[in-house]
Amino acid sequence: MPLLRLFLAWLAMAPCVAAAQVVPASQGEIAVSELKRPNVVVVLRHASAPGVGDPPGFKLDDCSTQRNLDANGRQQAARLGSSWKAAGFRPTRVYSSAWCRCQDTARLIDLGPVRVQPLLNSFFGADAQRREAQTAQLSRFIDGLDPRGGPYLLVTHQVVITALSGHGADSGGGVAIELQPGGAPRRARVLPNAGLD
Repeated sequence: MPLLRLFLAWLAMAPCVAAAQVVPASQGEIAVSELKRPNVVVVLRHASAPGVGDPPGFKLDDCSTQRNLDANGRQQAARLGSSWKAAGFRPTRVYSSAWCRCQDTARLIDLGPVRVQPLLNSFFGADAQRREAQTAQLSRFIDGLDPRGGPYLLVTHQVVITALSGHGADSGGGVAIELQPGGAPRRARVLPNAGLD
């Protein structure tokens, strides 16, 4: 019986796994000037917020209970926004995890109104089933974005970026996913550092 359940879970996930194919990190960075293309989805890790995870008993509706941006993180987000504006990156939609450090990063980048998208929420410490299910849903969400209607900005967490793309991400780093026409495998390329460390 466990094998049957495993097979059915794999079968349900198979279309999502195929849709989530990306090129390896060896393909290199994407140039800042390319971020403004309408088929680009920038998936960004929140800016500097020292520590790992969140304190026990944290609450999403109470920033004082969470791990938050430090002064460096606030400056990092503002500098990133200035750099992207200068390069002509103007996302048509900005989505964020519900975590305060992600929403604060998105607001300080200052590239448009911020909408909370729960699919971007952290699953740090969650079981594999939850991680896989959320990653598959997020993958479908990204695939549903209009490749002619962007670019888009999604602010999230390192664990989400790694699960989605196979790439790691430092604070204020991430990947740019290039949506491909006709359902072709999308490409993920590392965001340039832009001298923000």
